[in-house]
Amino acid sequence: MGSTVLSLRIDGELLDRLRQHAARSGMSVQDYVVRTLIRDDFDQRFKAAVDETEKFYGSEGAAGAAGTAGIPGIGAERTTRGPGAV
Repeated sequence: MGSTVLSLRIDGELLDRLRQHAARSGMSVQDYVVRTLIRDDFDQRFKAAVDETEKFYGSEGAAGAAGTAGIPGIGAERTTRGPGAV
């Protein structure tokens, strides 16, 4: 996969904010923007895959396959234990 040049015209304030975010991450603005776009693209593809799975299995089947969320008594217990905990 090769790379292609993308030229953007953005507001000066936005560029300043991008520079600040990139600096905090120890990245160049270009790398920061590309990382952000990749993350957003992944989020969209992941959501599409989940939606497709729910269509295939049905929303109850997908939730049940993901774990024990629908089984009474499992996952409903208190997670903090200590003196006086029931």
